Amino acid sequence: MIHDAAPLRVAVIVGSTREGRVGDRIGCWFAERARQRDDLDVAVIDLLDVRFPDRYPKAATPGIAEFTARVGGADAFVVITPEYNRSFPAALKEAIDYAYDEWQAKPVGFVSYGMGSTGLYAVEQLRTVFTGLHSVTMPCRVSFDLLDGSVDDRGWPCAAELPAQSVKSMLDQLTWWGLALRDARAARPYVS
Repeated sequence: MIHDAAPLRVAVIVGSTREGRVGDRIGCWFAERARQRDDLDVAVIDLLDVRFPDRYPKAATPGIAEFTARVGGADAFVVITPEYNRSFPAALKEAIDYAYDEWQAKPVGFVSYGMGSTGLYAVEQLRTVFTGLHSVTMPCRVSFDLLDGSVDDRGWPCAAELPAQSVKSMLDQLTWWGLALRDARAARPYVS
């Protein structure tokens, strides 16, 4: 076994850039919980802070290059996504499309939120997208219903046992897959 004892590098990607969003607060909340684990090295990538061009360019811009380098340097990902009109945000799709090889043979977990559905439709569409990019999506997810009081009026998740167990389950899966795939990529390059 090649297992590297270094912590798993996890990029938490905040996928909404909408004014009035709660994704940044949910992303911070999640990152704080993930950082409590010694086996994870957590970094947050907020798409609001990434400078993408107005149109898809022929060559990578500095913003695209910086984003894809951060994605490439991660061993695993957690995507924070809202559900907008039964899908995920356009800004998130744009970001996903700017990287390609950087997603391959790496695990992806999801933290979602929405009105009633808790972001389920967005996550199911994202599973299809990431599967097409040769990523492994985690069965467990963390989710919030913005209508049931699980998120306060400032957009912060309320303390509850269910989200804590969901976070643990998803991070346990993400860590197992992240270490296994990191070892596999070290043993032999991934072939797409």
